[in-house]
Amino acid sequence: MERMNAAEVAPQGYKAVLGLEKYVQTNVDHTVLELVKLRASMINGCAFCVDMHSRDALAAGESSRRLFAVAAWREAPFFDERERTALALTDAVTRLGEHGVSDEVWDAAAKVWPEKELADLILAIATINVWNRIAVTTHTEPPAQV
Repeated sequence: MERMNAAEVAPQGYKAVLGLEKYVQTNVDHTVLELVKLRASMINGCAFCVDMHSRDALAAGESSRRLFAVAAWREAPFFDERERTALALTDAVTRLGEHGVSDEVWDAAAKVWPEKELADLILAIATINVWNRIAVTTHTEPPAQV
């Protein structure tokens, strides 16, 4: 059962997060964005977001095979270098530990992503992590029917 509807309780804060969401949707490659959103949501255990972003990606033409493989992206042969570095960065930022993002992950991403695109990618990863934390904390469930 949902604990609260954050959009109703804190509409200005929710609107601010929506503003960031709109920014990343406009500035990050759509395919990469959906992979990043799905991966972070899997790591964070956000059923609402896993459901929403897998449906969104399928509707946009992404293959179910690639979407299923996001769970094991390191071993899956379906992702190109940019997607792999985006997924590695997503893992590192989402699981941000005491030592932050390693130089190895950062350098690999910086090698294939121009600086502005890399900054937008970081914002996208941060944004989905905010959404995940809101949905998981408030027990937001996926819709029963779509």
